[in-house]
Amino acid sequence: MHALLMTVLLGIGATAVMDLWGLARKPLLGMARPDYGLAGRWIGYMPQGRFHHRSISSAAPLRLEKLIGWTAHYVTGIGFAAVLVYFHGLSWLQHPTAGPALLVGLGSVAAPFLLMQPGMGAGIAASRTPCPACARTQTVITHAAFAVGLYAAGWAINLLYALT
Repeated sequence: MHALLMTVLLGIGATAVMDLWGLARKPLLGMARPDYGLAGRWIGYMPQGRFHHRSISSAAPLRLEKLIGWTAHYVTGIGFAAVLVYFHGLSWLQHPTAGPALLVGLGSVAAPFLLMQPGMGAGIAASRTPCPACARTQTVITHAAFAVGLYAAGWAINLLYALT
């Protein structure tokens, strides 16, 4: 149970850092925050057997899509934290290092590039967007923030655990 709690806290912490970057990029770069409601819309259509959309923004909105999207966002962050803990063990939480956090955080880019963006109509690695290079760069930067979040949350958990 202890390992599960630490993994959940790691994923929540890392995802929160990613979200803080999402808030900061508007005033810093003039870019809108990611819309997890659209991810919720995409997921919300899956029980009906619809996994691909020409354009998710033109699909009819669904009730609770924002809740679905934000929940999926945090559950996914916890899932990637579990990958880190699975491959590097709880010992990583006792002595967090940047390498594994960067590997998992940047590796998580595969999810939007290969699943979400194609499923939502943006093409593989945002190839069908008006500026694929811009979208790819923002995706990588956002997931780099998640990687930093894994490392920072690992240290925070380590410090909190040491205090108990």
